[in-house]
Amino acid sequence: MATEVYLVRHGETMFNQLNKVQGWCDSPLTVKGINDLKRTADALSQVYFDNMYSSDLKRAIDTVHLMKDANLVSDIGKIKKLPEFREVFFGTFEGDDINQTWDQVAMAAGIGHEDDVTKIINQVGLHDFREAIKKADPRHLAENTEELDKRMVRGIQVLGDLTKNEKRVLLVTHGDFIKTLSIKYWNRSDGKHDIIFPNNGSVTRGILHDDGQFEIVDYNVDAEKL
Repeated sequence: MATEVYLVRHGETMFNQLNKVQGWCDSPLTVKGINDLKRTADALSQVYFDNMYSSDLKRAIDTVHLMKDANLVSDIGKIKKLPEFREVFFGTFEGDDINQTWDQVAMAAGIGHEDDVTKIINQVGLHDFREAIKKADPRHLAENTEELDKRMVRGIQVLGDLTKNEKRVLLVTHGDFIKTLSIKYWNRSDGKHDIIFPNNGSVTRGILHDDGQFEIVDYNVDAEKL
């Protein structure tokens, strides 16, 4: 059977608030983040889910438990954590100022000083943007296009195996991961240019088909509007 997947972005964190790069590094949810998530959880409280899943990073785990505790119609057991759905890895840039990081990436991409990530992506394309992050990273640890794409594809395969008998699931993951997944699997994206970054607590809805194909059908939606 096809599985409906509600991809929820975690709530605002301290690093989000401080404008710091946050990939595999973690920081706690803020009070605002928790309050925003309560609105998302309340909006989804009457939606039946066969299961709930999460990235294995703490900000996502804390978020999925808020969703689980508020849901009045689902019987969810232990949450399975999926490392495939971690945020994009930014290597040595983890914890650095976001604008300073993008400026270094723009320089590595050969376009001069620029700290607007959308302008950088739209000028060089998403593929070269990821390559520039790895190039600019002093230790070259950041995920490039091939590494991230392989992880996304593997994540869809893992999720497909887990949800063979599940009609609707909720999965808490991360902003850049959701955005990159949607650029790849949403028919309103051309696969190259940037799209709006998903809000904390927003819902992106996908369909995982019987044949393993995945598509995004709704992107960055406030839960109240679903």
